[in-house]
Amino acid sequence: MNKIVYLLFICFFSLSAQNKDLFQEANTAYNEGNYSEAINNYERILENGETSAEVYYNLANAHYKLSHIAPSVYYYEKALQLNPGDSDVKNNLEFAQRMLIDEIEEVPKTGLLKITNKLISVLSFNGWAWTAVIGSVLFAAFFLLYYFSNSSRRKRFFFTTSIISLIIMLSALIFAYQQQEYQKNSQFAIIFSEEAIIRNEPTLRSNEILMLHEGTKVKILETFQNWIKFELANEIQGWMDKSDVRFL
Repeated sequence: MNKIVYLLFICFFSLSAQNKDLFQEANTAYNEGNYSEAINNYERILENGETSAEVYYNLANAHYKLSHIAPSVYYYEKALQLNPGDSDVKNNLEFAQRMLIDEIEEVPKTGLLKITNKLISVLSFNGWAWTAVIGSVLFAAFFLLYYFSNSSRRKRFFFTTSIISLIIMLSALIFAYQQQEYQKNSQFAIIFSEEAIIRNEPTLRSNEILMLHEGTKVKILETFQNWIKFELANEIQGWMDKSDVRFL
């Protein structure tokens, strides 16, 4: 048993070292303008089971340099899933979206809902979870300092900071739960086909209602055999072949 654990330990660190070398080689290739080579190395890292916002981001950048619309949008979106508050990823995603043929205007949300969604999306689920942990540690520390302090001024200060820490902890827990529920109940995909025929029913005999193109993001509502029902940001719904998209 100990030998098995030891072998697994060695394999894990060997794989991590290999991925680190691949990452450096990919970055070097990217800086030298060898974007295809960089893409191959980044993809090998993903095939090894390593996922990170940095790998997705760099992979998206390499595809963007080669004007690969769908892959660049797809991997920027994957990077945002792991690090939703990264401004560089958001900015580059906007540049990639400018290459899209389809111009989908998002239906504006109400003021409070928009603010809430924006606040929740600042951090990922793990980010909010860690914020809750830090808040709980600070709350415990400040409360103990308040309890054992002899000065009334210090008591007021530590009591106030402990309450603030408690509010941060509870807010982070709520946001983490809402982030998790959103990810669980919301599935998105990116169209990878150059042209995707959209129908009003999941059958080839149904009417064609519009045509979408690569790189467009859709929200998956349901699946039926080889068909998916989706909704666009402008709330238009339709059916398309599942092979036309790659799920995020």
